[in-house]
Amino acid sequence: MDFPMFHLDWLNDRFLIAVIAIIHVMINHGLAVGFIPYITWLEYKGVKNAPPDQITDNKWDHLIYNKMKVAFIITTTIGAMTGVGIWFSVALVSPSSIGSLIRVFYWAWFTEWVVFVTEVVLIMIYYLTWKNSNKSLNAKLKHIRFGAFLSIASWITMVIIVSILGFMMDPGNWNTDKSLLNGFTNPIYLPQLAFRTPVAMLVGGVFGMLLTTIFSRKDSEIRTKAIKYSGRWVLLWTPFAIAGAIYYWNVMPEAMKANMSTAVGSMDFEQYYDLLKYFIVGTASLSIILAIWAVAKPKKVNFAVVVLPCLLVFGFLGIFERVREFVRKPYVIGNYMYSNLLREEDYPLYKKDGILKHATYASVHEITPENEVMAGRDVFMLTCSRCHTTNGINSIIDVFESMYGKGKPLNEQAMATYIPAMHQGRAFMPPFPGNKKELEALVAYIKQLQESGESLQGAQSAGVAINPLNAVDEVAKRLEPEAAQNKEMETTK
Repeated sequence: MDFPMFHLDWLNDRFLIAVIAIIHVMINHGLAVGFIPYITWLEYKGVKNAPPDQITDNKWDHLIYNKMKVAFIITTTIGAMTGVGIWFSVALVSPSSIGSLIRVFYWAWFTEWVVFVTEVVLIMIYYLTWKNSNKSLNAKLKHIRFGAFLSIASWITMVIIVSILGFMMDPGNWNTDKSLLNGFTNPIYLPQLAFRTPVAMLVGGVFGMLLTTIFSRKDSEIRTKAIKYSGRWVLLWTPFAIAGAIYYWNVMPEAMKANMSTAVGSMDFEQYYDLLKYFIVGTASLSIILAIWAVAKPKKVNFAVVVLPCLLVFGFLGIFERVREFVRKPYVIGNYMYSNLLREEDYPLYKKDGILKHATYASVHEITPENEVMAGRDVFMLTCSRCHTTNGINSIIDVFESMYGKGKPLNEQAMATYIPAMHQGRAFMPPFPGNKKELEALVAYIKQLQESGESLQGAQSAGVAINPLNAVDEVAKRLEPEAAQNKEMETTK
């Protein structure tokens, strides 16, 4: 509405965000929040179990250093780029929602940024001073403390960001009292944090076990000990992960649970929901079995044994993020802003006047028979394009053809009947916000799309069209009488 609409018709706009965000979460949880404390703990074990004539067990320390090197390289490259990438992609695709979140969580995000900078400094110190820290016991203990501080800083960034993610799912009473405190202490916050924290630790342990099989010789004492410690780490956090999952599930609103079958595998795989549930349960079970096996029979654990559970736990993080993003639909910010970036409280106005009248960027503001298809394109861009494409991923044509028959000409009357009622049939779809003329224009555009197969170009390709009603000069003219009246009142005073 208030921003030019960036659109990737071949990819799907939200898919762009999803890919970047999922990669970032995998790295953040598996190689930072969960992995750094695991590494710090193992480094401490090296000092504690060192021979009397050594500061630390040098072979052990070398193994842990190599594992840390992997985390350092990935987190400071791909992790950093995807972190920035989330901001860029969200600002392009969903500027209204990120703008609203910044207004609510400005100081929380500022704090997170300060902590993040601290985290970057600490990880540089922790990794780059590792070898020099072995010169004295005091230096080594100080280095371990840096690892502990880094672990805390990594977790604090999660503490803050999870609050924002929880707010997007369920703002709680923020809609009646719009304060940072109410937004931060939303109902989903603590349950989600209680789940994410141990899961991150668990994933970090499994990944660490995989790296152990890569950086150590088979049947070596160091390898056996490291695998056993990794198994203990995973088993330590498993009960907390299970308890966190139960806690999280129990506070999740029923409307979100109703979206779960579609959220896990999308509409195309909705019928396989039970199979996907078994995959999730199987992943958790396999991780526990691996950990028990690592503790009981560490010499039997090798790369081939660990690689599948490791891939599965990272895959679980990806599915979890997919589900979290989807279950909150039809909202992008619960009970405040729909996934089409229109605020719920503005819907009555749009129903009355039409959405085009209030759009800053639209080529049509008054629908006529001559511009109906063009108006429909604007309506689609404003109300549908955040989740749908014309012929790409989640194509609007595919959606309707799956309902009315693949390849069959779309029935305009059927679409005009379905669209206003779609929210009742598919609760994850936002209600249609426009008036009757805009509905007819949208239907005409979709019909034309099926016939022509054309794609929809975003503002980055097609350029920007400003609604004449909302151009700066036009708005200034409309405000002139009010400004003159205010000036006269001030003069009178």
